[in-house]
Amino acid sequence: MKVSQKIFFQVKTDLIYLEEVLHRFDTMKQDWINEKDWLQCQLALAEGFTNAVRHAHKNRPSETPIDLEINVTPEEIKIKIWDYGQPFQLIPIPVSKTISSLEELASGGRGIEILQKIADELKYDHLPDNRNCLLIKKKL
Repeated sequence: MKVSQKIFFQVKTDLIYLEEVLHRFDTMKQDWINEKDWLQCQLALAEGFTNAVRHAHKNRPSETPIDLEINVTPEEIKIKIWDYGQPFQLIPIPVSKTISSLEELASGGRGIEILQKIADELKYDHLPDNRNCLLIKKKL
């Protein structure tokens, strides 16, 4: 049976919390989700969280929260990451090739390019409450 799940949680602005973020994501794994799609979303979550810590929270205290929402439905996996740092422009990078393997995707070390290759929808908005929201959607 395909069941939708949604979680919302907060972690401090520090890469030491990446393991917790990935663990919470893994608790949502369901048998009907294709393994490749799941691993790509796991990679996208790691890249999005890392981006929030390294870029958006530059020069901010580690107590500054990062909010995460993960929604798994039979149609898609949607990840939202909110931060309170300086916004930046999400500039599309031309994607010239398809993903042939997860190893190839992970080897480049270019976060935005990786997110663009994985996501069916990628959006970064500065919100009225001075937060930023990175939206990553992957259709299943």
